[in-house]
Amino acid sequence: MAEPLLLRYLQPLLTGRRAECFELVRKGLDDATAKHLLCEVIWPAMTQVDRLFRDDRISQAVEQMATRINRTAADQLQAALPMTPRNGKRAVVLCAAMETEELGAQICADLLQAEGWEIFFVGRTVAHDEVVALLGQTQPHALLVFGSAPEDVPDMRGLIQYIRELGTCPTMNIVTSGGIFTRADDLWREIGADAFAPTARDLLRLLADLAPREPKSVRRSIVKKRNRKRKGAKLAVPALAGE
Repeated sequence: MAEPLLLRYLQPLLTGRRAECFELVRKGLDDATAKHLLCEVIWPAMTQVDRLFRDDRISQAVEQMATRINRTAADQLQAALPMTPRNGKRAVVLCAAMETEELGAQICADLLQAEGWEIFFVGRTVAHDEVVALLGQTQPHALLVFGSAPEDVPDMRGLIQYIRELGTCPTMNIVTSGGIFTRADDLWREIGADAFAPTARDLLRLLADLAPREPKSVRRSIVKKRNRKRKGAKLAVPALAGE
């Protein structure tokens, strides 16, 4: 039985053998789609490298070599992705400062673009006011924020709070992805995001069905109307009983 491509890819990846990795990816396209290779080889290889580095099982040199190989392989596969017609949806994609995080965000951006989304890929985190300005200009349906480290969380929380306090794109869903949200259950809820996708494939499925976000002001208005209806019903009961 042939060894899975992911295992064959990880062996040269963790020893920095670039040419061997790129050849495996090139040959992989003979039997699988670029989407499959991004989701089932490059993405899990990325998460494995990140896990090994955080567990001190590989050096920073190895982590950086592997990440750069993965970036180049992802670029090769992006060029092989078949593009579907535009679906009228837009997304802004941000990530934290590490190269691994930018790789994850890039894979998500490439796959969404292939699915018909118009993508604005900012990459590594920029000033909050510049993010808000971009959101105002592009009016996206979703903002994807990718992060893998605990130190990313305060800035992500601050950005989400800033966006919601200003009321920027009130129906836009804020979706998180990345290792820190996989390791910490419900962290995405704690920082105020609307949804979480553990993998790129999960993100595609999530955004395909995700309804526009309901602004808080609308939710409060609905609750008030329901409360008024309930009060009116209570007042009407005695009159009906006395007839």
